[in-house]
Amino acid sequence: MELKTVQVEIPQAANVIIGQTHFIKTIEDLYEILVGASPHIRFGAAFSEASGPRLVRYEGNDEDLTRSAVGTIEQIAAGHVFAVFIREAFPINVLNAIKMCPEVCRIYCATANPLELIIAETPQGRGIMGVIDGEPPKGVETDKDKADRKALLRKFGYKITT
Repeated sequence: MELKTVQVEIPQAANVIIGQTHFIKTIEDLYEILVGASPHIRFGAAFSEASGPRLVRYEGNDEDLTRSAVGTIEQIAAGHVFAVFIREAFPINVLNAIKMCPEVCRIYCATANPLELIIAETPQGRGIMGVIDGEPPKGVETDKDKADRKALLRKFGYKITT
């Protein structure tokens, strides 16, 4: 077995969700979940088959994000993996619905941070072993950092009280 890394290129102002799934119907279900989440969400999704024609299946309502999703799946080159890129929404807005999709087996990450995937390669193929999401911590938050965090959540509309 050989370990490799794949750096995921996340487009400006976008987030990515990477996961594992098991059935060709996934791409249509992800599309329905995403369009149903918000009338404003922009997204592209891609999924790699692990048998049969072994194609990268894709859907989306944003051409650039869809291209990013397809390119990411091609780079990962592992079966039954999906990538969803979103704008005008955050992963928190769609993550539970994606987790509840009957075909979804696991979510590896949901992030806008610099992202690397740790890939194992064997004679059979490739699989995601883990993720490196963002950078290491620089320290522990201060009282000012705590106040800034709370202000940011309120700015985004996730909290309304102090």
